[in-house]
Amino acid sequence: MRSETVVWAVISAVIIYLIWLVIQPVLSPIIIALVIVYVTYPFHVRLERKVGSRKSAFILTTILSILSFLFILGFVLWISEVKYQLVGYLESFFNWLQSVTVSSQTLNEVLVATSEGVSTRLERYIISYTYSLPRLSLEVFIMIFVYYGALLNVQEIMEEVYALIPATNREFGLRLIDATRSTLDTLLKSWLSLSVVKGSTAALGFWVFGIAQPSGAIALGILVAILELLPLLGGWMIWLPMAFYLGRSGGILMALLFSLYSAVAVSPAPDILLAPRMTIKRRGLNAFISLVGIFGGLWAFGLVGIIIGPVALGLLTTVAEEWKNMVKEV
Repeated sequence: MRSETVVWAVISAVIIYLIWLVIQPVLSPIIIALVIVYVTYPFHVRLERKVGSRKSAFILTTILSILSFLFILGFVLWISEVKYQLVGYLESFFNWLQSVTVSSQTLNEVLVATSEGVSTRLERYIISYTYSLPRLSLEVFIMIFVYYGALLNVQEIMEEVYALIPATNREFGLRLIDATRSTLDTLLKSWLSLSVVKGSTAALGFWVFGIAQPSGAIALGILVAILELLPLLGGWMIWLPMAFYLGRSGGILMALLFSLYSAVAVSPAPDILLAPRMTIKRRGLNAFISLVGIFGGLWAFGLVGIIIGPVALGLLTTVAEEWKNMVKEV
């Protein structure tokens, strides 16, 4: 019996290893697809009541396909300029942070290392796609395919997940799944989604009001989204100086209109009006998880690490809390 167990363990390990070799090259689009499924599933539920499950999944997948095509088109047109401007904006931002924290040599050294690491990693990641558009197109196709299949089979996937919970620790497993769902709701449906929306509206505003060309507006929008992810910071750190710049170059009226637009579409109005309705209050998210999760994930996994990092640390926090509860009960 013991020999048979060892044989099956080895076979299982080999199978898992082969599966990893197959999935690893396309892990990023799969993760992105599953994240989008999790965020858009409530819309799918509402839509399928009217048109059915398959038609609802097809409609949402079509919308995702159109947005993906526009993303590839924009990537081809503006990627080089966006890359250099984004790196420049990030360096300026970190330089400003250093000037604010000039009394702390240790913190300044950390900021310098972070600035160099993020800029280098971001540049390498984007360059790898700049010279391999077929690879980007393939990953987008895989993302769309996985999204449609996962969205259409959400219930079956959930049933399989619940079936994997051991009967001996089923209560703990259910509590862990509920806590995980709460963490994912907080991170994805509110924090990340709202940051992306703010970055998109900010980029549109920078372009419409003539503050920057499309590539520069996109770079500023990305920076706004990143700042919205960080604690105590926000998009106001970008649009407020731009409003002063617009007031000096384009007139007071344009500056006031831009400020009104930014306050309503970027911050603080969305935090007051949208965030409370999108999900529950942020629990377990602090400066450590935000900073380490975002920048650590960016270093380890590239741009998709902005999602993986905070989610992974959020899940780790959930597991630690559940473990402490189990110890107290014992």
